[in-house]
This record gives sequence, C-alpha cells and structure tokens, in this order.
Amino acid sequence: MLLAVARHDDEAYGLLVLDEVSGARGRQYSVGAIYTTLSRLEVKGLLSSRTTEPLPIRGGRSRRQYRLTAAARTVLAAERERTMLRWTGEPQWGQA
Repeated sequence: MLLAVARHDDEAYGLLVLDEVSGARGRQYSVGAIYTTLSRLEVKGLLSSRTTEPLPIRGGRSRRQYRLTAAARTVLAAERERTMLRWTGEPQWGQA
C-alpha cells in the first residue's frame, strides 16, 4: 500500500491505490479493504490525507488524496535496504 501511494505521491486516491495493489498482487481487493487499510495507515502516522475540490464534471465528487509522511519514507527506505541485503548479502548505500 505504501508503495502504491509513493508511486503517485500527492495524487494517490483510493481507487487508484486499489488498481495499483490489485495489479501488483494479481488479485482483486474490495474497495472497503483498501479504504480501511489507508485509514489505518493514516492513524499510524504513515499517511496523511486531504479532500480535493469536487471534480469538474456534472455531479463531480471530492476525492481523498493520500501522501506519505516522513515516517513512511523511513519505513520504505529501511525495507528497501533489507530487500537489497537479502539479494546481495551486503548492505547498500555504504552502510555497515
């Protein structure tokens, strides 16, 4: 979920995240599951959100857009480091 939000930075919203996560995992998730997870990540301080202006179409609705917090960026960087360590057996970026 964090990677899906990171790929779209300040433009990530629920249905976009749903498509991204479903495509990456090869299975379809429910809209409710995505929004529940986004909400939990926000409560944990890993995401922040804001409501947009209504879309410029007749009957357009607002969207809730999500953005990574500094804590989430730290978590993703640490996970990337762990993943690289598993693949190479050596720390990356000059870390011991």
